[in-house]
Amino acid sequence: MFDNEKKAFIAINDSSEICLIPKMANRHGLITGATGTGKTVTLQNLAETFSQMGVPVFAADVKGDLSGVAAVGGNKDSVKKRVESYHLEEKGFSFQKFPVEFWDVFGENGTPVRATIADLGSLLLSRILSLNDTQSAVLTVLFKISKDEQWDLVDMKDLQKILEYVGNNTNKYLASYGNISTASIGAIQRGLVALDNEGVGQFFGEPDLNIDDLIQTNGDKGVINILSADKLINNPKIYSTFLLWLMTKLFTVMPEVGDLEKPKLVFFFDEAHLLFNDAPKVLLEKVEQVVRLIRSKGVGIYFISQSPTDIPDSILGQLGNRVQHALRAYTPKDQKALKVAAQTFRANPKFDTETAISELATGEALISFLDEKGTPQPVERAFVLPPEGQIGPLDTEVRKQMMENSLLYRHYAQSQDRTSAYEILGEKMANTLSEKEALEQAKENEKKQKEQERLQRTQEKEDKRESSQRTKFWGSIASAVLVPVAKNIIKSLFKGNSTKK
Repeated sequence: MFDNEKKAFIAINDSSEICLIPKMANRHGLITGATGTGKTVTLQNLAETFSQMGVPVFAADVKGDLSGVAAVGGNKDSVKKRVESYHLEEKGFSFQKFPVEFWDVFGENGTPVRATIADLGSLLLSRILSLNDTQSAVLTVLFKISKDEQWDLVDMKDLQKILEYVGNNTNKYLASYGNISTASIGAIQRGLVALDNEGVGQFFGEPDLNIDDLIQTNGDKGVINILSADKLINNPKIYSTFLLWLMTKLFTVMPEVGDLEKPKLVFFFDEAHLLFNDAPKVLLEKVEQVVRLIRSKGVGIYFISQSPTDIPDSILGQLGNRVQHALRAYTPKDQKALKVAAQTFRANPKFDTETAISELATGEALISFLDEKGTPQPVERAFVLPPEGQIGPLDTEVRKQMMENSLLYRHYAQSQDRTSAYEILGEKMANTLSEKEALEQAKENEKKQKEQERLQRTQEKEDKRESSQRTKFWGSIASAVLVPVAKNIIKSLFKGNSTKK
């Protein structure tokens, strides 16, 4: 709840109101707690508060519950009782709805979200495809070749065509790019097929997401952008990589603005532990860089997970605003996590933090926000204010109507397929095939001509041999017949001459 005194009223206890200072909101935050302790309601509370500040919000809706923010609240008796017990209406609380844009990678429950293959990059794509180091290196080389050759990588068929072309011409690129293993190319191709079978292939394409479309206001309220993630979460690696891509895109595209009176955008990363599970070192370094530097772009990032131990220490230290819901310590591992969670807060002499964490009721939390100087305040035990919007999912038909009436939906609904690597290489390979066929035909014609010439020479030799044999034959006949005749004639001549004498 955001009142006229410019206070972000988040929680309340018997002695005080817990407020988030808007100027410190881009110093990032963390919402933790066991399942069913109220993390989603806290997320909705913060999203509504930022919206009332005029700050746009992006949040992944893993359970589908967050969509209710688009409808007027007060649909639960427990919420009404909380409002009455703390006299919240006197403090400016009122049930209301908030401006919402729905997004969906699959384009089913929201405006389609797309990115080009080139925009995602080889590092994140390697993670989605579960490639090893060697295969990732080959994928990086393929991205470099596409850039050098000006083959635009837009969608999956572009990358598949490059894999096919380079795989058939590895010797051509050996000197400039090193060895390109056909086995690695095969592994990448298999990964792309699997990805396409899961229906995620439609995420790659155009029109790709324009970050400015996430930073919108409606009147004096910031628009709450809700990503439908109940289906996407079935593949945790794709879900976490997608959100990391979006964080990185925000970091890359948005200009430096320094310290503002309030953030330009707040980004909520639910189920944040999925981002760090089995993440390679280079990826963790990338996340740390984004979290450390993106606040100067006016962006606040809030991670949501079960325990602070889910977040690497290098990133945890960057999260200044903390909300800790209850943790249950049933095992030694749970007890250790609870102890770590308690140690992340600045102690309050009024109570023992570690004990309090295990005692918190649903909707109750330990809260520590940054003060005006950026210093963590002593932890307070308080009840998070109930949302002013509806708790629970929005009616399906209402959501569908809102989605289809959105101007953004009309812009992104239909995919585009411009000339890119697939078309360029397809034509190139077709021309190469035609040239190869022409060359093979020329070779065949030359072979036939040589064969004809050989046959002609053989025939000439045969004719010459037969002619020579005929000459010899008739010569022998002539010798056998004419020579005796000639001899008799000569004898007759000589005999006649001797008789005359």
